[in-house]
Amino acid sequence: MERETFKSRLGFILVSAGCAIGIGNVWKFPYITGQYGGGVFVLFYLLFLILMGIPVLSMELAVGRASRKSAVLSYKALEKPGAKWHIHGWFAIAGCYLLMMYYTTVSGWMLSYFIKFLSGTFTADVDTGAVFGGMLGNTGEMALFMAIIVIAGFAVCSFELQKGLEFISKIMMVGLLALIIVLVIHSLTLSGAAEGLRFYLLPDFQRAKEAGLGNVIAAAMNQSFFTLSLGVAAMEIFGSYMSKERTLASESSWICVLDTFVALCSGLIIFPACFSFGVEPGAGPSLIFITLPQIFMGMPGGRLWGTLFFLFMTFASFSTVIAVFENLITCGRDNFGWSRVKSVVINCVFILIASLPCVFGYNIWSDLHLIGARDVLDSEDFIVSNLLLPLGALIYLLFCTSKWGWGFDNYLAEANTGRGIRLGHGWKYFFRFVLPILILVIFIQGLLP
Repeated sequence: MERETFKSRLGFILVSAGCAIGIGNVWKFPYITGQYGGGVFVLFYLLFLILMGIPVLSMELAVGRASRKSAVLSYKALEKPGAKWHIHGWFAIAGCYLLMMYYTTVSGWMLSYFIKFLSGTFTADVDTGAVFGGMLGNTGEMALFMAIIVIAGFAVCSFELQKGLEFISKIMMVGLLALIIVLVIHSLTLSGAAEGLRFYLLPDFQRAKEAGLGNVIAAAMNQSFFTLSLGVAAMEIFGSYMSKERTLASESSWICVLDTFVALCSGLIIFPACFSFGVEPGAGPSLIFITLPQIFMGMPGGRLWGTLFFLFMTFASFSTVIAVFENLITCGRDNFGWSRVKSVVINCVFILIASLPCVFGYNIWSDLHLIGARDVLDSEDFIVSNLLLPLGALIYLLFCTSKWGWGFDNYLAEANTGRGIRLGHGWKYFFRFVLPILILVIFIQGLLP
């Protein structure tokens, strides 16, 4: 079976960036920034994105491009005879399934809120906390919007790569970028916006000390790592579709630039609004679903701005959904010889059923706690974010740098194929000795209470 390829370089970059750009950029990044002092956190976030994000992303893409295969078979194509690196491929696929078992539910929340703003559910006197609680407690509503996301996602992926994922991702990413620019411009015109910008963009080490400089650095390291969804082959699959015209450091940099642009712009939307309306910017997860709707309804044209914001959120989350779905579909085709349509149907049915525990976890199974005091969603997220992502990234790193794996020379030759930024052989020591320590620190932090 001939390997599908992207129609254009732009298609590859937008699809890959769409996979990286998700709820973590536009939901978690702003409130984490608020909790850890603003500008100093952003400074360290950008630093670690360069030191960790781009190198590890280039490795995952290199494995995909060199092998032209998905998770398990990519290892088999590159590992030495008798080696067992490919076992991690199965864990990576499991991680993608587990991610979609709760990510589709949260994506459904974004779609639900878009429709609520569009239909006029939110008014100046509405209790936004009650609206959010009512949605979580309504099993039918939660299941409906989850199912819409899943079915729509697999419908997009049922077409060939260029006609389905690439075509729709281009439209959505252009729409997402246009929406975010409009929202940023509006937010910057609010009274009090300047104070929000100072908090967000000007490093204040005194404020960072109050949050604990070590905590700020650790949080920035974590966010820069998790924002790209590295370690579960979610990005590796797009390496298997890409051309060899450009070096991987160049392409990885462009993906990181787009991912970071959306994250930073999310802050430009949220922080001026928070300071204009006297809202605590470090309000946590409730910031998006409870606090921001209050802010929107308190400003002129709030219904319009709320509708546009949650349309932007829906695009951001759905772009990740269809990108990971493409990975699952391709794994079924590569490993079991299924046709695209057969893989779509099997995976769609499985995800629809497997996503129900997360839906039920907020209503009929609300008393169920799987890992400590965590509910279903938080337990699934803990396994993916705290275990599978850092350990998976570490395995990709060791595979690409150790003599027992693919080897650094092979990785470097693949990464430097094409035009663009090239990595020198001197990076070998940083990749071998510094990066593993940084990833281990992230892994250990994720296990601490």
